[in-house]
Amino acid sequence: MSSDGVGCVWSHSCELDDLVAPYVLPCGDAIDPRPDWAGHWAVTWRVDGTEVVCPVRDLALFPWERARPVRWFSWRSGQRHRPGLAFMEATGRGHGFESLAERRALTVLDFCGQVREVLSQPFSLRFFDSGRRREHVPDFLVATAGPTLLIDVRPAHLVKESDVAVFAATGRVAASAGWRYLVVTGWRDGVAGSVEALACARRPGTNRLGLEEQLLAAAVGPRRFGELVEATRWPVLARSHLLRLLWERRLAFDLIGPLGDGTCIYPVAS
Repeated sequence: MSSDGVGCVWSHSCELDDLVAPYVLPCGDAIDPRPDWAGHWAVTWRVDGTEVVCPVRDLALFPWERARPVRWFSWRSGQRHRPGLAFMEATGRGHGFESLAERRALTVLDFCGQVREVLSQPFSLRFFDSGRRREHVPDFLVATAGPTLLIDVRPAHLVKESDVAVFAATGRVAASAGWRYLVVTGWRDGVAGSVEALACARRPGTNRLGLEEQLLAAAVGPRRFGELVEATRWPVLARSHLLRLLWERRLAFDLIGPLGDGTCIYPVAS
């Protein structure tokens, strides 16, 4: 299968950067020009039910895998945001989110792979912006096979002018700890919907009827989703197995555009 199609995002080889909408992170050096800013800025963690404060200059040394969300995820009638717990196959458990946009970010992270640990609402950052004290709680801290990733999720239409300084300060803090910082304002067209469709079949199941082997054998060259499931002995049951194979990246398709019976499915070279 060719993977150099113009504008294509192949599901079997994509990474997070291929899926997220671009956002130019503002420079944070001018927020607090003091040479010892990292000693004045601080983060508050929650460990074993106790708040632990450390200066930003020591952030890289903190064993954050022991920490828990710095604030609780609450539900009440009349609230405008939608909190909950999102299951991630990478960790085998649920992780808190405070909006549907955050839940979607966790799903995409799970699909991209290389995730080892996730901490929602990881810490509270206290920083100074033009001499004024401000606070911010990032959305996720993610341990990956590569650099540690700090994430804020804010749909583009909700980003306010006051958020720019917050993102700049958080990016500065992440860089000082050797982490990567990412602001997720949206996704490339069609990507998030396709990934969420695959996520419906991500929990491992049984393959007693051998449908996965039938699907893999029938996927010779590009074949449409509907044709591929019809090539098996039990097409209705084969649909969930095909979604599972796509989630596991054992078969592939172009994530740009909706996933349906007309979507071309490709074999993946071993």
